Amino acid sequence: MNYMLLIHQGTTPQPGTDEWNALSDGQRGAVFAAYQAVNQTPGFTPGERMQSPDMATTVRVQDGTTLTTDGPFAEMKEAIGGYCFFEADDLDAAIELAARIPAASMGGAVEVRPLV
Repeated sequence: MNYMLLIHQGTTPQPGTDEWNALSDGQRGAVFAAYQAVNQTPGFTPGERMQSPDMATTVRVQDGTTLTTDGPFAEMKEAIGGYCFFEADDLDAAIELAARIPAASMGGAVEVRPLV
């Protein structure tokens, strides 16, 4: 089964921010090591890193008119910060991998969704 893992950043510190810089060298190193380990997991396909949610544009079509809104559709704390794909035997394996993604334990969440 193929799964898409949607990484909700929440309050997870991002590289280049004051929150990230406030982490110790050991904490930053642990985050990088965790992502490296996830990236080396068989069946894992990384996605691209996304710009911050405030760079998003949300598009809707109402009565044939295209409407755009600056920013994400969701609340900023719920916005998706990244994505990846994982081919696994079952949902339990996908959940186990999602739990290893640092955002899941640093103020964010990882949504696991089976692909059609």
